[in-house]
Amino acid sequence: MNLTSPHIGLFIPCYVDQFYPKVGIATLELLEKFGCQVSFPLGQTCCGQPMANAGYERDTVGTARHFIELFKDFDYIVAPSGSCVLHVKEHFPVISGLEKEQQEIHDKIFELTEFLTDILNVNHLSGRFPHKVGYHASCHGQRGLRLASSSEMNSTPFNKAKSLLENLEGLEWITLSRTDECCGFGGTFSVTEEALSLRMGRDRLDDHAQHEVEILTGGDMSCIMHLQGIASREGRNVKFMHLAEILNQAIQ
Repeated sequence: MNLTSPHIGLFIPCYVDQFYPKVGIATLELLEKFGCQVSFPLGQTCCGQPMANAGYERDTVGTARHFIELFKDFDYIVAPSGSCVLHVKEHFPVISGLEKEQQEIHDKIFELTEFLTDILNVNHLSGRFPHKVGYHASCHGQRGLRLASSSEMNSTPFNKAKSLLENLEGLEWITLSRTDECCGFGGTFSVTEEALSLRMGRDRLDDHAQHEVEILTGGDMSCIMHLQGIASREGRNVKFMHLAEILNQAIQ
C-alpha cells in the first residue's frame, strides 16, 4: 500500500450516479486534490442496501460478492454516503469462502469525511465559502459510523464534517435547535409511512429556515434528496449541496 498516494476505489451509490452525478465528480476531484490515486470501477452496482432494509438480506449475497470482488484490491474504498458505507461494513451477509476478503473490505471502506479526517489526517483547509451553512446529520452516518457525537449520549461533542467545513473562510456553521434529528427519509420508510416521513422532513426544514440557513448540506444525498423534494414542492428558499461539492468548490 502506498500511504503517501493511496489508490482509492471510488464507490458511488446508485442514486448518486443516476440523479446527482456532480456529487460523484466532486468527490473524485476532492480526493485527487489531496494526492490520492482514484479509480472508478465501471462494473459497480447497487450495494444491496434497499433489499436488505426491506427484509431480503438473503437476496443480497450476489451484490455483496460482486462488490467484494470488484473492490478487494484497492488500498481504500471511499464513498460520499454514510448509509451505503454502513451497509457494506456491518450488514453484508456472511459469504462462505470470502471471510478474509470481507474483513478486509470492512476495515478499508470509509465515508468521505471520515476518510479525510481519520486516514488523510486533514486538519487544515485553505478555501473560501461565504455562506450560512446548515448541516443535516444523517442517522446511519452519525449513529452507525460515529461521524459525529449524538445528542442523546453524554459524551464530548465532535463532528467530522464541521471540523472540515469550519476551516473555510467566510463559512458560518449554523447550530440548529435539534442538531441530529432524523429527516424522515429512511429509504422505503418514506414510501410506506409517507405522512410521517413528510412531517419529519418539514420539521427539519423548519429548523434550518428559523436559523436563516442559506445552504443545507450533509453527507448523504438520500436524505438531502428527501428534504430537497419537500422544499421544492413547498417553494422554500434554501439551496442544497453535498458536503463534497462545498469542499471541492471552495478548495482550489
